Amino acid sequence: SGYYQDIEIQAGDIVILEMDRGFDYGEVISEPQEIKSEEEKEEAFKIIRKATREDLLQINRNRRRAKGAMRICERKIRQHALDMKLIDAEYSFDRTKIIFYFTAEERIDFRALVRDLAKVFKTRIELRQIGVRDEARLLGGYGVCGRPLCCATFLKMFSPVTIKYAKEQNLPMNPGKISGVCGRLMCCLSYEKYFYDEMSKALPKVGDTLQLEDGRAKILEINYLTSQAKVEYEDGRIKKVTLVPRQGGRGLHLLRKKND
Repeated sequence: SGYYQDIEIQAGDIVILEMDRGFDYGEVISEPQEIKSEEEKEEAFKIIRKATREDLLQINRNRRRAKGAMRICERKIRQHALDMKLIDAEYSFDRTKIIFYFTAEERIDFRALVRDLAKVFKTRIELRQIGVRDEARLLGGYGVCGRPLCCATFLKMFSPVTIKYAKEQNLPMNPGKISGVCGRLMCCLSYEKYFYDEMSKALPKVGDTLQLEDGRAKILEINYLTSQAKVEYEDGRIKKVTLVPRQGGRGLHLLRKKND
């Protein structure tokens, strides 16, 4: 996050940041919010200005240089026989630092590689090991929904996602259906978790027995989005019925909002 004064910025703007050791750039991915404490200000980087035309030219030059740096680094990795996969490279805005991003199955001793790269580039070198989700964020791409990856567009941080989320949403337990391009569970499984949590409190549970107009029936499955349940009567009949969330409950409010 970053803070600023006397600058008009909005989501999508490219800005120049004052970092701990030099200057860098970034893209604004959320609308500005008021800083509520000095602690928040201390944790954020200072935004110097919106990127000018010259700044954008510098950024593009840095990106072209980074591609050349990638090729050199890949060659050096082979020379040092390191078991690591180079993902990306980026220069800081003022070119005082190059960051190389890589993945590896285990921890890598890359101290000799860093010394070698520092001799070549004559600048500060940082090698940063990342996970598969960060790899997807850096490389970008499209999800099964056909839209650009959430992690590469607007997500600020990764939230834990468990298989329980998919089960609660009655999704097929097929890894190909519920996994993202990174191979991990899709981040979007967490987007409606709050809705499902509230609806599960407002509606009966699977296995509960209901007294309906045409007899007693046991709930076999529930679709929380439609509030419909599949039930089995004592005589073996199976039927779909509509459940009504408890009046005044949060689940009923959420369902009405979703249907509007």
